[in-house]
Amino acid sequence: MAGEATIFKFLSPRLRPQPIDISAAALWGVAAASTALYLVQPFDWLKKTFFEKPKPEEK
Repeated sequence: MAGEATIFKFLSPRLRPQPIDISAAALWGVAAASTALYLVQPFDWLKKTFFEKPKPEEK
């Protein structure tokens, strides 16, 4: 924990990020990623890439 305190030593105590700030940033990141995934909706590509087995090639 001592390493965390020294990272922000140059900032005044009022400006140092608090745990609630970090959790809020993480929550907003998850919300932004979910929204981007909803807008793009690459579900067909995901299914084809990861879940379907490739068909054997016939010669």
